[in-house]
Amino acid sequence: MRNSNPQELFAEMMARPEEEIDLATAALLIAQQEYPSLSIARYLHRLDAMAAEVSARLGTDREPYRVIERLNHYLFAEQGFRGNREQYYDPRNSFLNEVLDRRTGIPITLALVYMEIGKRIDLPIEGIGFPGHFLIGYRTGCERIFLDPFQEGTILQEQDCQDLLYQIYGQRVPFQKSFLSPLSKKQFLTRMLNNLKQIYLHLQAYRKAITITDYLLLVNPQAYEEIRDRGIFYYQLKAYPEALSELSRYLQSFPEARDASVVYRNVRTLRRLIGMLN
Repeated sequence: MRNSNPQELFAEMMARPEEEIDLATAALLIAQQEYPSLSIARYLHRLDAMAAEVSARLGTDREPYRVIERLNHYLFAEQGFRGNREQYYDPRNSFLNEVLDRRTGIPITLALVYMEIGKRIDLPIEGIGFPGHFLIGYRTGCERIFLDPFQEGTILQEQDCQDLLYQIYGQRVPFQKSFLSPLSKKQFLTRMLNNLKQIYLHLQAYRKAITITDYLLLVNPQAYEEIRDRGIFYYQLKAYPEALSELSRYLQSFPEARDASVVYRNVRTLRRLIGMLN
């Protein structure tokens, strides 16, 4: 990949088969949009070095609970990785370079570090898209061990996962075993990008939210709601022609959308506003 534009490099990676997508590189390409001088090779090398340290300590031992104990001790006790409870919605928690530099993150980015070290030493670690709180799965034979990266790799039983769901959502969301299913790489990136998008929306950082919707559409070009949201963000920025273009495109792509009538009203308003400005 000779192109140096992070979005174009990301698009090239999303066009690859699932097994050829490198999550760490993809995450760093997202971060490179925010940090243009970021060296992807430097952070990949850091992950390689961390994995080499863990591998040296494990030797040939692959007993799951001992592996988890040693990996947890290395990451959380020695390296000092932790969940950022004080500033959970700080955008830096969602960028892999910042998480590696500051040793601080949210569940999904701490899980990414855990998963990437595991991948480098052939550990069966997978990302679990649990609602509201990303988890890790360690697969061993017919058993799956669930870990909470935000709680220093605490081991969770299925009942613990149910309790966690009810802590987050109360009884409004009934527990389903599918909540413990592993995510594909594209699903992982979509979840990470959506977290960042919601943070920027909360901060009213609409230009940055637009960039994140660009990335989300590279992951899934059929995610028409992202076209709508991009139009709304342009509307908030008073970039009315861009907003009209995006909302019109949304309606053309998804005419049966539940919110079509609302979007049509916005389109009519935008046309009036643009007419007044001309």
